[in-house]
Amino acid sequence: MTLEQLNPGDMVYAASHIYNDGGIPEIPDDALLAKPGTRGVIVETGHLEEAPERAIFLVRFEDSELNLGPPTGCWPEELSPSELDFEENP
Repeated sequence: MTLEQLNPGDMVYAASHIYNDGGIPEIPDDALLAKPGTRGVIVETGHLEEAPERAIFLVRFEDSELNLGPPTGCWPEELSPSELDFEENP
């Protein structure tokens, strides 16, 4: 399955570290929102008006207590449709 086949309500995983770029005002700029492998749910999909060929996904990632965080805009390269197989360094 590819990201393009996913819809709101589908699960995804962070493929890289995702930081607040200032788009979430109640969270400090540059705060870590998701580490690689963090599970999230797609809230909405769309495209940028300035670049209609560029897909964007609105995702809510789980925290350590499995609570969903704020909606976060993510590029396709920041997400994976399947669980990642990686080892986290201590």
